[in-house]
Amino acid sequence: MSDLTGRTALVTGASRGIGQAIAARLAARGAVVIVHFGTDEDGAKATVGEIERAGGTAFAVGAELGGDDDVETLFAGVEAGLAGRPLDILVNNAAAAPAGPLGTTTRKEFDHLFAVNVRAPYFIIQRALPLLRDGGRIITISSVATRMANSAQTSFAMTKGAVETMSMTLANELGARGITVNAVAPGATRTAANGALFEAPGLAGLIAGSTALGRLGEAGDVADIVVFLASDAARWVTGQVIDASGGLFLGPRT
Repeated sequence: MSDLTGRTALVTGASRGIGQAIAARLAARGAVVIVHFGTDEDGAKATVGEIERAGGTAFAVGAELGGDDDVETLFAGVEAGLAGRPLDILVNNAAAAPAGPLGTTTRKEFDHLFAVNVRAPYFIIQRALPLLRDGGRIITISSVATRMANSAQTSFAMTKGAVETMSMTLANELGARGITVNAVAPGATRTAANGALFEAPGLAGLIAGSTALGRLGEAGDVADIVVFLASDAARWVTGQVIDASGGLFLGPRT
């Protein structure tokens, strides 16, 4: 029997990329997975279809994050699908992409980044807590952008620093319920959705050469870490940021 059998999991931004891989792996371990999507309904249906063809159980819920009613819209669908069952695992994966360097980021872009990347996961957690079973798991996807200086991602890195702090403080607060709260920080991760970004001449080789394990990340690399944190094996891990970059930019390589 799989170690997540009988548990339920909500994965935001699960219509593609890392979120899709997380949803598929949680389902493969036995969890019933709620596949959230913002605008990519076809992608969410594809994720659900992949899970069902593999023998798992999932359903999709749509809610575009960043608006005034985003969380209530999301949880109306979550609660309808759960039909009275509790929630065991919450993965905050959905995020807006970097808006650009300081000189070009507009107030609108900045506010959107914080609305999707910080406000949404915070209030999703707040709304999920009455549904979340004692001993549950909260996992938020951060980024290695918080530990390196990249002038094109200043505002994005700020949002990810916020959710790392949120994870640490909530781990301390929610420990009394046995709920663990952690963050996972991917590096350069190639997915079907962003593969074209790494086709720029020399870019993939440059990143691989700056990574201790010598290659670009794949969505499954990150998803496997999330599944570990969602499992009983990680019951004694909380308040942590787990680097999932393969050792990107750890220092000079000889």
